[in-house]
Amino acid sequence: MEGKWGSEIKSQALYRLDESSRMAFKCLAELTDNEIWQRPNAASNSMGNLILHLCGNMRQYIVASLGESQDTRNRDLEFSTTSGYSREQLVTMLSDTIAAVKDTIKSCTDEQLLKKRKVQGFDLTGVGIIIHVVEHFSYHTGQIAFWVKLLKDKDLGFYAGSDLNIMNEP
Repeated sequence: MEGKWGSEIKSQALYRLDESSRMAFKCLAELTDNEIWQRPNAASNSMGNLILHLCGNMRQYIVASLGESQDTRNRDLEFSTTSGYSREQLVTMLSDTIAAVKDTIKSCTDEQLLKKRKVQGFDLTGVGIIIHVVEHFSYHTGQIAFWVKLLKDKDLGFYAGSDLNIMNEP
């Protein structure tokens, strides 16, 4: 039987993944194929690289490790790729990856959430793996949003229609 804590961790992780997904897809919808592969400078990655990187990271940590399947990630290729995928292909790739990640998280038992694994050289429990993926996705979504705002000189309206000045209730 699943404990309340495991269910709550999974529920909150799925919510945060949905939020980052919403923002990432909104950003990608603003871009042309050429803009997706544009790099701000030689030391930075294109948004296409970041999408490939997010897919690789989420599949390695969640689908392969937490889901106990084969790790087939080629991390170097995520950053060395300079073209070859359209915006639509990247959106599909990210969408499919997120669906697989969410399915894997939903199916985790409390035992799997507590089990320690070695991922990318780090010793992490299933909870640690989920926290890593959620924060890593959010971090790179912020980078993508910043780059889109620079390219398009516009507010992306992530929270349009929401009053974010509402005070907390005691």
